[in-house]
Amino acid sequence: MAAGAVEVWRLQWRLKELEQRVGDGICGSRKVVDELAKVQVALSNIAGKRERIKILFKKIEDVIKYLDHQYIDRMAVTDAMKLQFILAEEQVIPSRAAFLEQVKNLQPILESASIQGTASRSHQQCQDAP
Repeated sequence: MAAGAVEVWRLQWRLKELEQRVGDGICGSRKVVDELAKVQVALSNIAGKRERIKILFKKIEDVIKYLDHQYIDRMAVTDAMKLQFILAEEQVIPSRAAFLEQVKNLQPILESASIQGTASRSHQQCQDAP
């Protein structure tokens, strides 16, 4: 029992020492409490700003996602709708493929030196004309 009383006395002595180091009496402890309150407010402000920053980053990610044309295409036109577009044009596709084949066959002629020379000669004639 005496050991318990000694321990209580020791804790009281340590508490008084701590109070003296922190501040003189009640006035000093009030200053400490005020400073701790200021620190708590500052920390809560920082935490609030952190949450707002997280929200802003999420919104930035959303904006970037919506600026991606592929994302917009996926949202606006589903695969089923794309399939319907293709099936609606199914009858026109063979004729367009035939036109593409004709252009492909004419490509060597269009790239020939005589055709390219004609374009440069007509350009020169336009410059030479008064």
